[in-house]
Amino acid sequence: MELSVYFQMVDNCIKELGVDPEACRGQNPGQWNLKRGSADVWIDVFKREQDFFGYYQCMAPVCPVPKANTEQFFQELLEINNSLYGVGFVKFKDAIYIKEIRELEGIDEKEIVTIMRRVGTYADDYDDHFKNKYFGGGNAPKGF
Repeated sequence: MELSVYFQMVDNCIKELGVDPEACRGQNPGQWNLKRGSADVWIDVFKREQDFFGYYQCMAPVCPVPKANTEQFFQELLEINNSLYGVGFVKFKDAIYIKEIRELEGIDEKEIVTIMRRVGTYADDYDDHFKNKYFGGGNAPKGF
């Protein structure tokens, strides 16, 4: 599978958002880093060696897992997950992210930009919500 076609599609979508894709490139081919309000949005186009197909992944860090009220926090995450469209909260290590991933086959630019916007909007909304509720007014630890 040739990923360069999908790299170009993502570049086109980033341009559609009014951002220079060159300024968003990550360390490796197929990686971009964008901002949506206060949220970072990470985009990856990749193929694992053992698979016949590639993936489009869009995710955004939301907040660290709080040290206090964790049961209430995870309960709230699960309840909110039920109302989200096409994305979900995921936990990786000690942090919470909004994430959507799908196979590349059949994806088009409209779907790519829709996923970028959806992930970015949810992350921008919920990072503030959780930081205010669980970290005392937005003082979440940095670098999670």
